[in-house]
Amino acid sequence: MSSQQKPQIIHTELVAKSRLFRVEQVHLKFSNGVERVYERMQGGSRGAVMVVPMLDEHTVLLVKEYAVGTETYELGFVKGLIDPGEDELQAANRELQEEAGFQAERLTPLMEVALAPGYFSSKMIILLAQGLTPSKLEGDEPEPLELVPWPIADLDGLLARADFSESRAISALFLARKALKLS
Repeated sequence: MSSQQKPQIIHTELVAKSRLFRVEQVHLKFSNGVERVYERMQGGSRGAVMVVPMLDEHTVLLVKEYAVGTETYELGFVKGLIDPGEDELQAANRELQEEAGFQAERLTPLMEVALAPGYFSSKMIILLAQGLTPSKLEGDEPEPLELVPWPIADLDGLLARADFSESRAISALFLARKALKLS
């Protein structure tokens, strides 16, 4: 375990704000006397979920949706923000119904992951969804999402796809395979 002392925050300044994020400059002084200015993004405090839905014991359900950051359609897992008053299990089941048209009998939290801790404070809880039954809720997606069933044993085939590149989705896939005791 590290015994390093955290840097002292000398000053913070809000430099930009949007509907989703705040960007702050943070002036730090490290224990060795070195001072640096960093920028960090802070999202809302609600948190987020990513759901790995299992159609059956061998098949994972992926969704394909537009990613404005890369200007491409990306293959990944159901995901979204936790709404006020929800816990992560309720949010995961709601997002699953909105984006994929299923509800889960069992939701198993796998891990909370940091998105980019060097400059972003938000975290996401990855959950495994099993015992799926059809159930659709109206979501906020601007267009219908393409559902793509994929054999979870075909890890190499999925990783070879150019449209499966999101690090959170790759992490979620490995966590799900570990939880399902697949190699």
